[in-house]
Amino acid sequence: MTAAVWRTARFAIDLSRPRVMGIVNVTPDSFSDGGAHASTADAVAHCVRLVEEGADILDIGGESTRPGSPAVPLDAELARVLPVVREAVTLGVPVSVDTYKPEVMRAVLDLGADIVNDVWALRQPGAMQAAAAHPACGICLMHMHRDPQTMQTAPMAGDVLPAVRSFLEQQARELEALGVASARIVLDPGIGFGKTIEQNFALLARQRELLAGGWPLLAGWSRKSSLGAVTGISEAGERMVPSVAAAVLAVERGAAVVRVHDVRETVAALAVWGAMAGQQQQQQQQDRKQ
Repeated sequence: MTAAVWRTARFAIDLSRPRVMGIVNVTPDSFSDGGAHASTADAVAHCVRLVEEGADILDIGGESTRPGSPAVPLDAELARVLPVVREAVTLGVPVSVDTYKPEVMRAVLDLGADIVNDVWALRQPGAMQAAAAHPACGICLMHMHRDPQTMQTAPMAGDVLPAVRSFLEQQARELEALGVASARIVLDPGIGFGKTIEQNFALLARQRELLAGGWPLLAGWSRKSSLGAVTGISEAGERMVPSVAAAVLAVERGAAVVRVHDVRETVAALAVWGAMAGQQQQQQQQDRKQ
């Protein structure tokens, strides 16, 4: 059984129902929204809008990790992220920061951020120690093959699920060995991060196998190129419908959190799924009583 609660710095997030994490890119070069929220004012306004639309968690990032993206200097990332986090922590929902730099982790946690969301799964020097040193922050560990500059030029080969599962469970156990409670940890298979289209959909189809270790899953399908490949929708910003469909499919296969751009639409779709799932559960209970 996976954890029913994701424990973070300020919140114990109830995972008995799926949670929607709204994406806030404070970058000029995001693959999905073209720097629409690159200024502090625009990013904060976007945070407020996502909370109004039903976001359970905000995920703020100051460095694009799209395929081929260049690394951002530490000072630039701090300048982008810190003013937004300072305002976001007043909005009444958990705040996650998408970063792999230990200096950024420490700075945002000092401001009251709740979650560290790391595409490198704390493999950068000092990152695991920085996250583990905090007494309560939530941590999301993501699988990435190679690095953002090269991950899609030489993606993984063959059946990726065993490798993804083994890597994520190893990183989670290393965190636990440093004293991090299991309930603070969530795993992300890293859709699009060094995987082919077929491998991404295989991870979705077999997603429940990733739950075997007992840690909850976060799924990030929103506007990904694999959705464009199977639908023919070339513009990332126009992939709302397939993104919502992928989020519902991920939840149906056990994801506890979905990371999305289109919060309002995802929340609405999950309400429909939830109504169906509730009726299905009631019917199963009745069947067992007979």
